[in-house]
Amino acid sequence: MMSPKLQNLKDIFAEMDRASIAYSGGIDSTLVAKIAYDVLGDRALAITAESPSLLPEDLEDARIQAAEIGIPHEVIQTHEMENPNYTSNPVNRCYFCKSELHDTLKPLALQRGYPYVVDGVNADDLKDYRPGIQAAKERGARSPLAEVGITKAEVREISKHLGLPWWDKPAQPCLSSRFPYGEEITVAKLQRVGRCELYLRKLGWRNLRVRSEADTAKIELPPEQIKEFVLTTDLPTLVSAFQSFGFLYVTLDLEGYRSGKLNQVLTPEIRNSTRSGMAIG
Repeated sequence: MMSPKLQNLKDIFAEMDRASIAYSGGIDSTLVAKIAYDVLGDRALAITAESPSLLPEDLEDARIQAAEIGIPHEVIQTHEMENPNYTSNPVNRCYFCKSELHDTLKPLALQRGYPYVVDGVNADDLKDYRPGIQAAKERGARSPLAEVGITKAEVREISKHLGLPWWDKPAQPCLSSRFPYGEEITVAKLQRVGRCELYLRKLGWRNLRVRSEADTAKIELPPEQIKEFVLTTDLPTLVSAFQSFGFLYVTLDLEGYRSGKLNQVLTPEIRNSTRSGMAIG
């Protein structure tokens, strides 16, 4: 039996008639792409933005998933790295990233005859500091998952119900989220973080982050996996690999992985700004 939220999601796309999806390949936007294609067929188009903040392996995953769904898929280039408002990494960095994304996507969608651009923002995202959401709203993007009230857990539940093999895929936000606010972001820094995370993935660790603080790499894993990691990993070899990627020091965060950890330095005023519809400029 179809859940009411899933039916509501399908109804939203039925009303749109034609829609383009800002498709990162993450579990949220992939579910949106799946539902859009089920309802609209070739009148739905998935578009992935390629930039230095996206691992090539994640782009390949996006291609594979789109092909399995059947949805038409295109890759475009975005140029947020050319904007100093982005690379200086202020607290509202994501605002400038999503501005670049949707300023690129919207004209393309309209040119192709797609009146709607939709993204994978879910109901839980509205509870955190996400300045990119405001940038997308300002440019007319819609967030069907959030509109229906679908949470991250429900995204996974619905994806599993639909038989999507990536229903338990770990969240993988852009690599720029690995840097503390105020530390300049460069292509070289993004690449070394990406190489480190890929190294750990190949060792079998799925839910992880490698935070970059100056010349130090800080590994974050779920707290319950820290002991196993220390006992089973060849640490000298790992340190040597990370140093070959460009870091001088390698540490392990004993608190463990927690989504949005870098936002803990923000004041309550800033944290609440996007929830009230404001964008910090």
